[in-house]
Amino acid sequence: MSSIQSTHVHLAKPAVAAGVSSGPALPASLVLLLATAAGLAVATLYYNQPMLGVLGPNIGASDSQIGLVPTLTQLGYALGILLLAPLGDRYDRRRIILFKAGALVLALLVAAASPHIGVLLAASLAIGVFATLAQDIVPAAATLAPEAKRGKVVGTVMTGLLLGILLSRVVSGFVAEHFGWRSMFLAAAVSIAAIGVAAWRGLPRFKATTHLAYGALLATLLQLWQRHGALRRATVAQGLLSVGFSAFWSTLAVMLHGEPFHMGAAAAGAFGLAGAAGALAAPMAGRIADRKGPELVTRLGAGLAALSFAAMGLAHFLVPQAQIVLLVLTAIGFDLGVQATLVAHQTIIYGIDPGARSRLNAVLFVGMFTGMAAGGALGALVLAQWGWMSLAGMATLTSVAALAVRLWPQVAGVKA
Repeated sequence: MSSIQSTHVHLAKPAVAAGVSSGPALPASLVLLLATAAGLAVATLYYNQPMLGVLGPNIGASDSQIGLVPTLTQLGYALGILLLAPLGDRYDRRRIILFKAGALVLALLVAAASPHIGVLLAASLAIGVFATLAQDIVPAAATLAPEAKRGKVVGTVMTGLLLGILLSRVVSGFVAEHFGWRSMFLAAAVSIAAIGVAAWRGLPRFKATTHLAYGALLATLLQLWQRHGALRRATVAQGLLSVGFSAFWSTLAVMLHGEPFHMGAAAAGAFGLAGAAGALAAPMAGRIADRKGPELVTRLGAGLAALSFAAMGLAHFLVPQAQIVLLVLTAIGFDLGVQATLVAHQTIIYGIDPGARSRLNAVLFVGMFTGMAAGGALGALVLAQWGWMSLAGMATLTSVAALAVRLWPQVAGVKA
């Protein structure tokens, strides 16, 4: 009986997964667990965004102080990816996932009980650090999946992760408006606790693929970057796409609040449904990557994002109702493009070195979240200084730049 089949039959006594899988397809229940866990983990990064307008006055924080909540959450995530995600190659990923789930539950409970902004900021940083369990789940899925189905499995898990990002805003806006912001953090803690129990019962153990000391393990991140052109191209292209993605989502609520829309946080959160529609196509991108190659998917995805952002710039010339329709359609388009490209990039880098998947994933996502941080800062500046059309123009340029990276002539001997 294979390790995967053992996992399906004996949930309470997981088997040991090797570094590379070439066996039968994963049980649907295990894929669902991985996708759900990734989505609920990453959602904890974004619950705070629609709640900031309610949270600030309630806890007695100024606008500048409350703005540090999402900033520290994203910073914690970037630090967690850089400093903790590589450990997935050194230790059993199952143990890492369980530890991070427990720590994340504690951080969310502290956030829910925060008496003042200082405690909330510290809890926000911790939430970001331990939400990186999502970045242990995706390499785990790639390791467990048969090579011929890796793109499809990774695409399915990434759909869960991306739906977590996009629907988190919808959920938190509704919960905060009707039950208060503390209730949202409590609900998030319960969801992660449930995932921890399910992972304890359903995940197999994973063999370490390296025995390097921690310092040497981190040093290999730079070595991987220097050695693999495919990793550099994937990281730079995804980072550029993330600039426009983050610029849109981080400024949407501000734009909708002003002229001519006058919409609240709940309406801005509801736009996550449009993005979710695009994210649902991620498994299709994975299947195309399996059949036609991931390089084609990266070019199609970056091109679709660029076209969507360019079309978004036309909103200025339409009546308000038509502007909303255009924003919804283009949000579906660029989300599909960005997410499809991400799935293809992960398929590319996971094929570079099966023994370094956690570290390869860490490099890719550090680049991605660097782009997201830059997009959030630039988006706020551009919107305040030059308006929405300029923001759409900036997002278009960065997406075109990502497409140029993917279309750049291949360096001799470097694939993808």
